[in-house]
Formats: sequence, structure tokens, C-alpha cells
Amino acid sequence: MGAVNPNRLRWGALVWLLTLQFFVVETIAQLRFEGAYSRADDVISALGASDSAARQLMNASFVVQAALILGGALLLRPFLLRGAAQVAPVLLGAAAVGVLLVGVFPTDGNATMHVIGTVLYLVGGGLGLIALAYAVRPRSEALGTTLALLGLIGTAATVFFLTGVTGYLGEGGTERAAAYPLPLGLALAGVALWWFARAADTTDALDRPSRREEREQARAERAARDRARDEALEASRSAGPSGTEDTDSDDPWARPAGRRD
Repeated sequence: MGAVNPNRLRWGALVWLLTLQFFVVETIAQLRFEGAYSRADDVISALGASDSAARQLMNASFVVQAALILGGALLLRPFLLRGAAQVAPVLLGAAAVGVLLVGVFPTDGNATMHVIGTVLYLVGGGLGLIALAYAVRPRSEALGTTLALLGLIGTAATVFFLTGVTGYLGEGGTERAAAYPLPLGLALAGVALWWFARAADTTDALDRPSRREEREQARAERAARDRARDEALEASRSAGPSGTEDTDSDDPWARPAGRRD
């Protein structure tokens, strides 16, 4: 795992935790919406359309969300340079660009750009959480599993939403099942990373192997020792007994060779 300065880790964790602002603003926009609004039947983008009383606040929240997602990914990039997690900044960056387009181009404005932004956010968000799970799993299997599940839920709901399979949850409910996992997952990761920063006394503390890695290393060392021992025993058996004549010749009571009684 790449070394991460604890202060940088704290700031990145805080930035991701602040992505929860989306839920606060969405609730305010819904309360100010003129007429009936259903989270199951109406999509999120309707809160940023021209007939929404809080459209400016909602669209501003989309733009802020883009900055928070991307900012956290950049701050925590050294933490993500591990195996499959290396693609997490790319996927989360795509999600950030997507939600930015959603905020800049409302659904009743440039519809094409709005749809492109929606697809980028939903696809990048679900897959980004799955990649992020690989980064945190060595430190916390529970958190890694949770992020992976959120990513799978978001990805599956994205497929349903984009293909129009919305009969069970409704159009708005299906979109929310696809969109909500990203801020929830980033907030959870932010809390955990903040804890990691508190536990790290120095930058190198983040590079210490986890308990799981220590167990795997110990098993590998035992296996190597066992192989070396087995090879040594096998070599000893292959050589066979030797030096019997020299040993006998040193015995003063040994019978001379060829002598008959």
C-alpha cells in the first residue's frame, strides 16, 4: 500500500464524509417542491429542473458533490495504489465528471449532456466502490465487504434503471438504489480512513502489514522452512551410508579382511 501522510488521509476522509451533504440538500429540495413529489416515482433530476423551487440549490449540490468525490480521490490516491484498487481513482473521477454534468446541464436544459452525466455517475460510482473495496479490505474485511456489496447493488440497480426495469421500485426508487450507494460508501470509507489516520503515529505506520498479511507471511515462512527441511532429508537419503570401511579400519578388534578362522 502506498504511503499516505496522516494529514492528507484525514483531509481525504473528511472530504468523502461531506458527500452526505447530497442527502440534506435533496430533502430540502423535496420539501420545497411545489406539488406532489415521490421518491419512488420521480427521479432525482426533477429536483433540479426549472419547475423546482430549489433547483439552484439542488444543482449546486451536484456540482459540490463532484468536487468532493474527485477531491477525496486525489487526496487518497496513494492509498489506492494497490492491485485492483488502482482503477478506483479513474472510476470515481468518471462519477465526479458525471454528477458535474448533471448539475451544469439540468434535465430540461441540455438533455443529452444530462443523460451522459447520469450514465457516467451511476456506472463509475458502482464500479468505483467495488474497486475501492480492494484498497480497504486488507485493513478491514468488514468495510471491504460492505463497500463491495454497495457497489454491486449500485451496479445492478444501474442496469435496471438504464434498461427501464423499474416496475418493482419505481423509476425514482430504482435510480436512487443506483445513485445512493456511492455517497454512502464514500462516507463509510471516510470514517474508516479517519480512524486509520488516528492510529498512524508516522507515515510508515500505514505501511505496516495488517494482521491478515502477517498471518499469510508467517504461513509462507513456515512452508519455506518445511520445504528446506524436506529437501535436506531427501538429499541425505539419496547419499546413503558411506565411510564404513574407514570406520572399520579404525577398530583395533576388527577382523582383518580375507582372514578365515
